Amino acid sequence: EVQLAESGGGLVRAGGSLRLSCAVSAMRFEDLAIGWFRQAPGEGRKGISCISISSGNRYYADSVKGRFAISSDNAKNTVYLQMNSLKPEDTAVYVCATCTVSHDDTIYGMDYWGEGTLVTVSS
Repeated sequence: EVQLAESGGGLVRAGGSLRLSCAVSAMRFEDLAIGWFRQAPGEGRKGISCISISSGNRYYADSVKGRFAISSDNAKNTVYLQMNSLKPEDTAVYVCATCTVSHDDTIYGMDYWGEGTLVTVSS
């Protein structure tokens, strides 16, 4: 079983930065792919980034490319999402989960999910 817990959300002004953390409890962290998903008010949940812990391969949705960066600290079993140049439309609940990526680079969540952390970007 895998357990995930997010932290780092909050209120930030447009143009600012935040770093989210996803602490992962698992038998073999290195075997996982961990991603970030977000759900804005009134919208469905969307995958925005995914990292393969073993290979280091990273994937991003077009909406965050060039602004967000996903990384992992294998010693801490933690995945980070550095969010820069934040926009009001980035306001959402951000959730980390195990992930997979399709042939067209669409990011999908898998079996294990955290509870989420709220990010609010003011204009």
